[in-house]
Amino acid sequence: MKKLQRLVIIFLLMFKIGAFTFGGGWSIIAQMQAEFVDRRGWMTEEQIADYMSLAKSFPGIMIINMSVFCGFAMNGVSGAVAAAFGLSAPALLAIAVVTYFYASLRDNIYVIKILNGVRSVVVPIIISACLRLKKTAIHSKVSWLLVFASFILCVMTGINKLLLVAVSLIIGMLIWKGKNDGTVS
Repeated sequence: MKKLQRLVIIFLLMFKIGAFTFGGGWSIIAQMQAEFVDRRGWMTEEQIADYMSLAKSFPGIMIINMSVFCGFAMNGVSGAVAAAFGLSAPALLAIAVVTYFYASLRDNIYVIKILNGVRSVVVPIIISACLRLKKTAIHSKVSWLLVFASFILCVMTGINKLLLVAVSLIIGMLIWKGKNDGTVS
C-alpha cells in the first residue's frame, strides 16, 4: 500500500472513530483496538496496552496522545499527524456547532434524553476494553496486586493519578530489575 494511501486511510479511520465513538478516551481505545489490531493487523494488543499506559502518563489529552502513538506505529511521523488530526476533527467540528447553537440546545428535552441514552452504554464499552487489555497488561500476582491497590486508591482516596502512575512506574522498574536478577517471580 502506498504511503499516501495509508495516510488517508489512517486519517479517515480515525475520523470515523472520533465521530462515532462516545464516552471519552477509554471507549475510543476499544474502537482503535478493534480497527487496527483485530481488523487490519497493523498493530498488536501489546502495543495498544503500552501506548495506552504512555498516553495516560504524558501531559495533554490522553486519547490524542494515544492517537499519536498509534499513528506513529502505523506510518511514522506523518501517520502520527494524520491520526491526531483525524481523531480530533469530528470533536472540533461538533464543539463548534454545539457552541454556536448551545443556548437553544441546552434545555431541549430530546437532546437531554439522547445524551442519557449515550451515557448508558459508555460503561460497558469501557469495561469491555479493560477486560481485553488485561491479557497484555497483567502478567503476574504482583500485577494483580498493583491493579487492586490502584483501584482502591482511585476509588477511596483523592490521590493524584499522576502520582499513582509515577509510583507504579518505580514499582515496575524494581520488579523488572528483580526479574533480571532472578529474585522476583
